[in-house]
Amino acid sequence: MKRIAILLILAMAGGLAARAQQVVPPGYVLVDSLVFTPLAAVDSTLEGSTIFNVMPDGVNVKQSGMIRNAVETRIRSNRSKQYSGYRIRIFFDNSQSARGASEAALYRFKVLNPGVSAYRSFSSPYFRVTVGDYRNKSEALAALGAIKQQFPSAFIVQERFKYPAVENRSAFRVDTLKVLKKVN
Repeated sequence: MKRIAILLILAMAGGLAARAQQVVPPGYVLVDSLVFTPLAAVDSTLEGSTIFNVMPDGVNVKQSGMIRNAVETRIRSNRSKQYSGYRIRIFFDNSQSARGASEAALYRFKVLNPGVSAYRSFSSPYFRVTVGDYRNKSEALAALGAIKQQFPSAFIVQERFKYPAVENRSAFRVDTLKVLKKVN
């Protein structure tokens, strides 16, 4: 009986909240606003760790200490190394409105594709927006199909860049929220 009463109260409160949401004070209008919420990264406690120091208890690896040193040296030396990879160019223009148009293209891409890296650059006289960090052309081609639906003039370019870490710290979720805006 007590459980039913609680459910009825919650149902009525939900109904009141829904009705309250529809009531807009005079002089105001409801508008959509985008809210960007960062997604959790991969377990941050593993950052800076190697396979050698995250092995579970009871696992014994018999190897030369030289192997461990070689792996750690290789990791340290390659942190800043740039490699040839692929990105997708979604904007390339040098008109007078290119600066604003490139910012708009970048924003639109980030909203439509959360978690995919995007870069805006200027190399006189062109503004460019490139997206993604693909290690090989087949990965870029797979992504190009979906991106061409949003940006029909998109094409693949080969660039040198530092490969991103496996985890994605720039991923976010986009939600729409209704907010009151005063009518002028």
